[in-house]
Amino acid sequence: MSLTPRTPQYRSGRAEEGYTQDELREMHGEYPEDDPQSSAAPLLSAGSPRTDEPKGGKAMAATAASKLPIVFLSFVAGFIFFLTVVEYRRPGTLEWYLGIPIPSFEQMPASTGNHDDLNSSLIISYENYTSFPLSTHDYLVECYKMHPGGFMPSTRFWEPTAAGLMDVVHGEDKDVCSSTITYMLDGKIGLVADLALMAQAAALARERNRTFFIDDTYWNRGKWLDHFQDVRETQPGPEPGCKQPPPQEYVACPRHARHWIITSRTAKFHFGQMYYEHYENGYAQNTNRLKPIYDFAAGSLRNTIIPNIENARLISSARAEVAVLSSMYLSVHLRRGDRKPSSYAYHGGYVPTNDFVDALDDAARRLQRGDHPSLVYLASDSPTALEEISTLLPSVYSLSRSANAELKSLVSPGEYFQRDFDKYDLETRIRATRGMIVDFALLSGAWNEAGPDAVVCTVSSAVCKLSAVALGWEKAFGHLDKYGLIDRQLMSWVDVDQKGRIIPEWAAFDLFN
Repeated sequence: MSLTPRTPQYRSGRAEEGYTQDELREMHGEYPEDDPQSSAAPLLSAGSPRTDEPKGGKAMAATAASKLPIVFLSFVAGFIFFLTVVEYRRPGTLEWYLGIPIPSFEQMPASTGNHDDLNSSLIISYENYTSFPLSTHDYLVECYKMHPGGFMPSTRFWEPTAAGLMDVVHGEDKDVCSSTITYMLDGKIGLVADLALMAQAAALARERNRTFFIDDTYWNRGKWLDHFQDVRETQPGPEPGCKQPPPQEYVACPRHARHWIITSRTAKFHFGQMYYEHYENGYAQNTNRLKPIYDFAAGSLRNTIIPNIENARLISSARAEVAVLSSMYLSVHLRRGDRKPSSYAYHGGYVPTNDFVDALDDAARRLQRGDHPSLVYLASDSPTALEEISTLLPSVYSLSRSANAELKSLVSPGEYFQRDFDKYDLETRIRATRGMIVDFALLSGAWNEAGPDAVVCTVSSAVCKLSAVALGWEKAFGHLDKYGLIDRQLMSWVDVDQKGRIIPEWAAFDLFN
């Protein structure tokens, strides 16, 4: 004998039994007339007229109506709580939706040099400092004071919080640029890692119509003009000839300050997730989403960050030597030292040299239509790695193999460890920086129409990231499909670290703690 569960659905559908009178009364809220424990009508208070009307629709409607105020108040309380959470997590959102204008730095009243015309609670004070500009460490401390979480919350990237604009007090010199973005160098990260961040900062200055500056006060690689052209000439900005602001007016956080300064240490407050959300293409997928940020970097590398006459001459000499050997070449960058691969497959070690050779052979077959590359330009911070890969390739060129003594002197003094770089004397550091600039130009084709047919590198390295920018979008990635996936047949940017295991495969820059 099978059993059927007694569910409400089963009970309501049993056609073979029907319902008893008692069940019908129970369903309608009625009780048998002979039940002494029940009543067909509700209990009445003394003096109330008796009614025999059964409990029905009118009574239920009255009950529901009596609860409406409670429901309404609960809804209002929940809505207010929701608004509170939104305002706490994304300050300024409510003002934006309600159409309440949030002031920008352009709307700030001109300062008279004292605090009388500014809200004292919004003034950033540097009274504990005696020298300016502050060090990159001090700017980091100031950012953490304002944003302990390590990022700058805001409704949108360029909108200040609802609390208002925070800034230092400004002077009255009318010749000072009205608004600026300054990138500060200190050499606490590698050269190309700095250039990748600087490229975004310069692009923001162009986009926001601000004047762009470089501050090299604490740079351990000499002066900016020792290596590159003056950015006031390559990117003069909206007020050509205006004066650089006094260093005591630089502000690292918030970014809405009139004279915003960015360093590799404070970049994480500004170039994190909110930056991507604001500037990436939200309608595209994977690598395609990053096209606007890629274009930012490309514009800066093409028009703003340009080698000076001395370095341009060294780059030209190296290219001339390569041209004598072959009209076509591939390039490879082997980063050693303190930059380990990001893929867990190489955890604790480096990408094997044979992986670079295999990638070069594959690129030669795809792009040069040969089994082996005709010529390979080698760049590395490790003399040992250079020698090892040289023995595995038929034809190679590197600065260490140059017939030009001046070029040969630019070879890296050893594997690059950030903590050890300052141990070299200034002349050695300047020379090593020149060598990296020449290597990057030949590796990627930067600052020249001609370049390699492909670059093989590890995406964990800033040199690799920026090489993709120098190659050009279509040359680097081929014809990306609608899903933003890199074209494996036509790509010239070859990562042997992650090898396509992460999406997006390319990144514009690194952020540092």
